[in-house]
Amino acid sequence: MRDEPLVLGIETSCDETGVGIVRGETLLVDAVASSVDEHARFGGVVPEVASRAHLEAMVPTIERACRESGVRLADVDAIAVTAGPGLAGALLVGVAAAKALAVGLGKPLYGVNHLASHVAVDVVEHGPLPEPCLALLVSGGHSSLLLVPDVTADVRPLGATIDDAAGEAFDKVARVLGLPFPGGPYIDRAAREGNQVAIDFPRGLTGGRDLERHRFDFSFSGLKTAVSRWVQLRELSGEAVPVADVAASFQEAVVDVLTRKAVAACRAEGVDDLLIGGGVAANSRLRALAQDAPPAHRVGEPVEIAAHRQPERLGLFAGDAEHHQPVARLVERHMVHQHAVEHEQFVRIELCR
Repeated sequence: MRDEPLVLGIETSCDETGVGIVRGETLLVDAVASSVDEHARFGGVVPEVASRAHLEAMVPTIERACRESGVRLADVDAIAVTAGPGLAGALLVGVAAAKALAVGLGKPLYGVNHLASHVAVDVVEHGPLPEPCLALLVSGGHSSLLLVPDVTADVRPLGATIDDAAGEAFDKVARVLGLPFPGGPYIDRAAREGNQVAIDFPRGLTGGRDLERHRFDFSFSGLKTAVSRWVQLRELSGEAVPVADVAASFQEAVVDVLTRKAVAACRAEGVDDLLIGGGVAANSRLRALAQDAPPAHRVGEPVEIAAHRQPERLGLFAGDAEHHQPVARLVERHMVHQHAVEHEQFVRIELCR
């Protein structure tokens, strides 16, 4: 095991500072500093606040990761960092820190694509990915469908949101309903007491013409507006807002579209395995619908940041791959804030054909 590469990974694409140290495919430490409390009063992530929080948390989080893993910075073989997509200022902090470490330690630096990392992290929890597989990534910043013949060399976008991400819609609707931030866990909890067919909210980009142009794309802006207007009209009429029913009906509209398009994409591409990742994958209704369509294959909670071999195969890092040896590949995950427990949820399922 000592012969396997030792890699330090940094993740700052949104509101959390993540530092992981991995030897081969074994996670040694997962250190995270969250700034979610600083964003709660705004009802969403404020980029400038997130960037400042990363600056303040970066050094202490790296130090904590080294202390808890018993690893010295001088011993790492490579530095890996999320290079995008994400919040520009937040990414800048992480990349600057990674560059400084790489220069100071004389180690190679690898920048890694955020979305490919969401897929690759499942390897740590479940082992090698089926090839090909299809990934549905749903978080506060992204809602994407990716065809993944080879996560290190061939990741093909099939569709994405054209406006709000699913997680962003959860946060905004939660604010309309007077629920705390982040909204996903609270809407999920409220929806369990509600009627998911009480209100017929729209399903974006599912009509005939929309499917011709946006077959595997998503849109949640109209749904968010529909919920807001429904609540406003209810309040103007002097009637109480049935929070549980609104939450359940809104949630059903989101997960219905997500699962419907994901399964359709699998069948269109002839893929048997669907991987669902990102914070919204923790949603109980999404997990239930996804596993009702096909049988459950494997369900788990992978780690924060992991590093693997042959990073240059990703073709996603800054610099010339020919000048680096195949030392490491960074894979990362985003966090779900629920009951003060921070973890990513992944579901890997196998389609019945």
